[in-house]
Parts: sequence; C-alpha cells; structure tokens
Amino acid sequence: MTIKISPNPNALSKEERDAKVAEGGFGKYYTDHMVICEWSEKDGWGTPELKAYGPLTLDPATAVFHYGQEIFEGMKAYRQPDGSVSLFRPVANAERFNRSAKRLALPEMPVELFMETVNTLVKQDIGWVPNEVGESLYIRPFMIATEVGLGVRPTNKATYLLIATPAGAYFNPSKAVTVWISTEYVRAAPGGTGEAKCGGNYAASLVAQKAAAAEGCDQVIWLDAVERKWIEEMGGMNLYFVKGDKVVTPKLTGTLLPGITRDSILTVASDLGYRVEEGMINIDQWRDGVASGEISEIFACGTAAVIAPVGSAKSVHGTWQTGDGTPGAITMEIRNHLLGIQHGTVADKHGWMKKVL
Repeated sequence: MTIKISPNPNALSKEERDAKVAEGGFGKYYTDHMVICEWSEKDGWGTPELKAYGPLTLDPATAVFHYGQEIFEGMKAYRQPDGSVSLFRPVANAERFNRSAKRLALPEMPVELFMETVNTLVKQDIGWVPNEVGESLYIRPFMIATEVGLGVRPTNKATYLLIATPAGAYFNPSKAVTVWISTEYVRAAPGGTGEAKCGGNYAASLVAQKAAAAEGCDQVIWLDAVERKWIEEMGGMNLYFVKGDKVVTPKLTGTLLPGITRDSILTVASDLGYRVEEGMINIDQWRDGVASGEISEIFACGTAAVIAPVGSAKSVHGTWQTGDGTPGAITMEIRNHLLGIQHGTVADKHGWMKKVL
C-alpha cells in the first residue's frame, strides 16, 4: 500500500532537533511527523498518511472516551555503527498489536501495512534517532475506537496512529530500583485483558503505583488475582530471578503481558550459557530465596527500560534486599549483550534487527 507523504512545512532545523535529542529523557519531545490511517467496517483500511505531528480533533461522543476501546505498542529503532538505523523485532510488535486488537474487538492491521508505516516514519524522521548506546527512538503505534455514539458495542470505525520520541534510559541501569509488592490491588485476572497491551490495564495500575511511591518505592509488583501470592509483573514490565546459573521468569498464564524483551532475554540468556526457565514464584519463595542467597539477582525488562535491576522489595510482609542491593553481574551481562545486538556491536544471529531502508 502506498503511503501519502505530506512533509511538515515547519519541521525543526537540524540544530533545534539535535539539541532536543541530546537533552534526552523519555517522551519529552516528539518527532516532526506522525502517521494516521482510518478504518471502517464498511471500507476496511484507508490510505495511511504521514503528516506533521499535531493535535487530533474528535467529537466528545467518540467511543474511545467512553468505553476505553484502545490498544498500543512500544518498539524501538537503534543507531548502528555505520550510521544506519535498525528496528528491533518489529514483526513481533506487529503480531502482538493484532492479538491486542482482537482481544479489544478492534480491527487487525495487516503486518505489511504496520511495517510500512513504521519504516516510513522512521525514515522520514531518521535524524531524531540518538547516537549513544542505550538511547533509541521509541516508537508508539496505537489505535482508538472513533465511532461517534454512546451505544455499548464494538466500534465500526477506528483510527491507527504512529508517533515517535527520542529516548534515553528509562531507569538508571547503575542503580537498582526498590519495589512495593501490592497485596491490595491486582493488575489482571484470568479471562481479562492482562495479555493485551491496552490503556485500561495501565490506568488501573496507577493507584497501586501511587501506593508504591508513598512507601518510597520506584515501582509496584503485581500478584496473581486468585491466590494473591504468585509474582506476575513489575509495573508494566516482566520480571526475572537469577538462581545460580539459572534465569527464571514467571510463566505466561494469560494474565501477563507476553513481552518481546522478555522473550528475547530467554534466548540471550541461553546464548550466554545460562539455563532458562518459565515457572512460578511466590512471595515466600522470593523472601526466603534472597535470605538464603538462592536468589542472587532480580531484574525487570521491557521495551522502554530494556533491563532494570531490582534491589529491594517492601510489602506488608516485611522488607528484604537482594544481594547487596546493587545491580548484579549476570543482570548487567544480559543487558549489555542485548544492547549490543540492538546497536549492532554484537552479532545478531537470530535475525532480530531490521534495517530501515
């Protein structure tokens, strides 16, 4: 499908753009362009358009405002040693986007169309991609229900949008985060939307994040909704526990987001010679494991942060620290290896990186 190109007549100068990219941060500045594409039940997908980044105009009765029919993705483009730019596992994002769409009764987007919109935006705004290791262009595809009306039903109109922002480190990788284990709130229940990437999951998490902040913690840890004891996720990120030469992550039960970084780490850790396991771990096993030294390191992972070391955990059951509370050697080895693949300094033997042409 051909994308209509309408360049931004007020795009920033190279000097202005470079200054914003150098300033870093996450979601502070946005590139000069965005992509928009309309869908209707009657006509299917229309012609996407790359145009100047700017506000949307929506009727107050637009369905997304009232029933939360919305999904999104998070993915990244990385600068390579030769100055080119590559996307990290973009097809996996396209496929997860469609799984989320199906769960939220939104239209699925052909993978080829999704990929073309991402490539077009990154190519147009390639000067916004940072150059430093650990920095990237964070890309946010999303879709909203745009039928006007208050009837409770799947929308017959939707809008796909694509924006991007230069991103530095989400967390300081040299400092381990402190987490609050929430026993009052849950993120998702069996049969719910836990494995979809939709705004409602994040909206429902914010009250627990406030509670974590009130306890002096950086992030919240979610437990399962049934027994309230099995570890699931950290905020919007997947978790890993290091036990000797084994790297363990909670298994996908339908309530956890199937993270692309999570999946990548299972492969990277195996490549580095570690045993990997998808299993279950509860609060008592976490507490007793760090006390005995069986659990030597813990880290969270996701697109935005890549890998964030976890130092201490607090809960109504007490407070405990992993190791000496600083980022562990295995955590940093996995992080550096994954970043090496993403930035093109480590061989990409799995074919994860896709060059933007």
